[in-house]
Amino acid sequence: MSLIIDPRNIPDEGLQIAGELPASVMDLPNDDIARATSPLEYDLTVLRDSSDVFLTGSLAATFELLCGRCAERYPHRVELTGYAQEIPLENDGPLDLTNWLREDILLALPTQPRCETGNVSPRECPAEGKFEPAPPSVTPEEPHEDKPDVWGSLDQLTNLKRN
Repeated sequence: MSLIIDPRNIPDEGLQIAGELPASVMDLPNDDIARATSPLEYDLTVLRDSSDVFLTGSLAATFELLCGRCAERYPHRVELTGYAQEIPLENDGPLDLTNWLREDILLALPTQPRCETGNVSPRECPAEGKFEPAPPSVTPEEPHEDKPDVWGSLDQLTNLKRN
């Protein structure tokens, strides 16, 4: 299914479109870290000038993401409430908005998904704290008064003349 509009039929005051596209429009591979679990919801105002179509409104979709820490899946909802897009018109024929909406919603997904960033059913990551670095077993060496001043020789070079 696609969202196709004809720019020639957009009135001067704009066109209001709202609805859903099936989750399958995300076209994600089965082994991807993200899986679309809800339709892509859209509520848009469409405007046109001589060379572009302008979309404003909101997009939303829910995904199942793979946590980068514990490797468990968790739900995450992407909501773009101040959505805006400018689409150049290449010809005067019908325009498929599907790929534009798909790309923008996918780009809003977290790049490093973690359970604790899930906004549908917040939870603590089961791996929290399990992979933290161990505290150092040796304390760093303290400076000693009896060590030679390694910078002292360089400090004396400040009075050199340049040719």
